Amino acid sequence: MVRVVTLLVMYLVSQLIYAQSVSTEEKLNEGQTIKVTVPSVLSSEGDVKFALYVKEGFLTRPIKAKSGKIVDKAANVEFENVQPGEYAIVCYHDKNSNDKLDFNEMGMPLEDYGSSNNVYRMGPPTFEDAKFTVENKSLDLTIKF
Repeated sequence: MVRVVTLLVMYLVSQLIYAQSVSTEEKLNEGQTIKVTVPSVLSSEGDVKFALYVKEGFLTRPIKAKSGKIVDKAANVEFENVQPGEYAIVCYHDKNSNDKLDFNEMGMPLEDYGSSNNVYRMGPPTFEDAKFTVENKSLDLTIKF
């Protein structure tokens, strides 16, 4: 009987240790939150589409994407559980809600767009201009159109 009780106690202790290690591991893998705001959307039509990228796949394969409702001419989203590393965010005002950035016949955008770091050039943003680093704290970013 003593042996059964000892084995049961050892089992329960091992389960407790396992549960604590899983909990600690989950906390380490939680990552950070990136809060992104576009403060000056010109109209309340449609919404603002946001995409989070790493260098590989920039402008082609976002690792996370979200839509932000326009409220009082501003749009906000949060990217959660972002691991440390270099990232860039690109967003655009999807006025007509067709889920794409529209261009005219000459290739000029018909809808407002922006990227992290607010660097403006002729042509699409580059990862180098838009990149920022996530470390051990959450970030608040503002993107201007």
